Amino acid sequence: MARRSESGQYGPSSLHRIMKPNFDFTDPDALAEHLVRTLGRRIVLALPLGLGKANHVANALYARAAQDRSISLRIFTALSLEKPHYGSELERRFLEPVIERLFGDYPELLYVRALREGSVPSNIDVNEFFFLAGRWLRVAAAQRSYISANYTHAARYVMERGVNVVGQLVARRETNGARRYSLCCNTDLTLDLLQARVEGRTDFLLVGQVNAELPFMPGAGDLPADTFGAVLDGPQTEHSLFAPPNEPVDLAEHAIGLNVARLVPDGGTLQIGIGQGGDAATHALILRHRENAAFREAIARLSPWDADTGHLAPFDAGLYGLSEMFVAGFLALLKAGVLKREVDGALLHGAFFLGPKSFYRSLRELDEATLAKLRMTAVSFTNELYGDEAAKRAARVGARFVNSTMMATLLGAAVSDALEDGRVVSGVGGQYNFVAQAFALADARSILTFKATRSAGGKASSNTRFAYGHETIPRHLRDVFITEYGVADLRGKTDEETVQAMLAVADSRFQPELMRAAKDADKLAKTYEIPKAKRENTPERIAAALAPLRARGCLPEYPFGTDFSESEQRLLPALEMLSEASASPLRLAKLALQGFSATSSAQEQICLERMALDKPRSWQDRIYQTLLRATLYATRKPAAGGAS
Repeated sequence: MARRSESGQYGPSSLHRIMKPNFDFTDPDALAEHLVRTLGRRIVLALPLGLGKANHVANALYARAAQDRSISLRIFTALSLEKPHYGSELERRFLEPVIERLFGDYPELLYVRALREGSVPSNIDVNEFFFLAGRWLRVAAAQRSYISANYTHAARYVMERGVNVVGQLVARRETNGARRYSLCCNTDLTLDLLQARVEGRTDFLLVGQVNAELPFMPGAGDLPADTFGAVLDGPQTEHSLFAPPNEPVDLAEHAIGLNVARLVPDGGTLQIGIGQGGDAATHALILRHRENAAFREAIARLSPWDADTGHLAPFDAGLYGLSEMFVAGFLALLKAGVLKREVDGALLHGAFFLGPKSFYRSLRELDEATLAKLRMTAVSFTNELYGDEAAKRAARVGARFVNSTMMATLLGAAVSDALEDGRVVSGVGGQYNFVAQAFALADARSILTFKATRSAGGKASSNTRFAYGHETIPRHLRDVFITEYGVADLRGKTDEETVQAMLAVADSRFQPELMRAAKDADKLAKTYEIPKAKRENTPERIAAALAPLRARGCLPEYPFGTDFSESEQRLLPALEMLSEASASPLRLAKLALQGFSATSSAQEQICLERMALDKPRSWQDRIYQTLLRATLYATRKPAAGGAS
């Protein structure tokens, strides 16, 4: 049985006796061969979610099993990261330089490629419990092998499948002559598995792969060398960290973020997710603290009928971060003086992280005292109240758990992970955990955000539905929903009150149809009418309300910077418009006509050069140039100060 030392660290597995004296490896194939020889021909490999995968170890084991079909290999993981794909010539021209610059030599996972090609051998199984959003919808093998699980239940499923190897990306450090390794970006399930190993509920080899770009995170994931069964460490297996760039935040997302920020109490606890929604909410909290007049102006412009309600003042006591995902926004909150409420010496407890290059660099450059307050820990700690529950309740006061959802129903159910035909878009992850915590804690709230509409092929559709054939969060756990049009507080409300609140934050183009469905189902009085102020929920109203603040720099497109160049930032909306238009030959023809007469500014000429379309070399290039000129012209931003 594994043992935990008096210092609180995790001792070696009982499997170590068959690994020693082989510990340090520089060749992943040699390591894979050694694992097969010593553990047998049944390998159950667990890889951390997201960034923390030991890709070279996984690839070597996959190649070894693909070569020798007598080996049984099962891979259990989540959020397998891939470099962006492109589906058209214009996408290729845009993405190839971005991929090279941002992802460099990040090694492709062989099992990912094989799943997409349908070439996974019969002796290899790959199970994921969370997908990169939308990337596996049309891959039948991945859909069939998906395991629907709460984040906190995944470790249990790994153990039930007989895990005997965990392959983890780690940082290395020499301390007082002793080598130590940090689990760094993924303490989440690994610490829970190590604790289970201590308790004799499982036995496995923890295999590390060293990466010099990882920041060494102190705390529970700072482990002595004897915790590991083997370590892969050499220049040939160093690689760039996967670093997705910050995406642009549009005015609708900023409106959602502003609505979130007014619900967060000073002295409270914050959990927040990745992406534009998380960036928008984080920026709004900073705006509230640092530029309070601008924050209040934005709230008044969005909802003049209740502009004085909610939490509007700057932060005095500040916030404590408690988040399964340590997003880059928490560093911005720390720098702005918002993240400053300490719990047992910690400003933040997180379970995993993933972010842009600037985020990793900032962590590497933080002073030791500050870094020690940003504690990576087990997902069972962040996502659950079990274990030292009294202390957790005392710490998690005023908690606001902010997560995104794809759709919501008029009766308050959330659709976050899959479509009604069962195809999985992403996964449940920790969303259910945080919703449950919000109801278990006395003064906590679950806040689910979503854009009121989505667009496909140039056609808008509502993300508020009367009903939907799949639910991630059932309606009996309805709490707070936020769209760009406002806040729907549903906790403890009747079905009729819930429908009324959800209609009030739906896009007005779809309100009549939604209201009719609710009345037909006897969930709304036949005489009910949506208040006049809420019948003006249109993108145009949001743009008119917030454009002046964007023009003044209060609501920037990239609140926390971006790895995209200026020309790439300019190209993104133009290419998005062109992608939308491609679904309609008529719209493409209109764009082509507009492109013939459109004049290109100096900046737009640079954009054409970036796409190698400034000097067309073929008839195809000329068509691309014409279409891109049209969309660049159509997506021009007004000059600063020109908004009214």
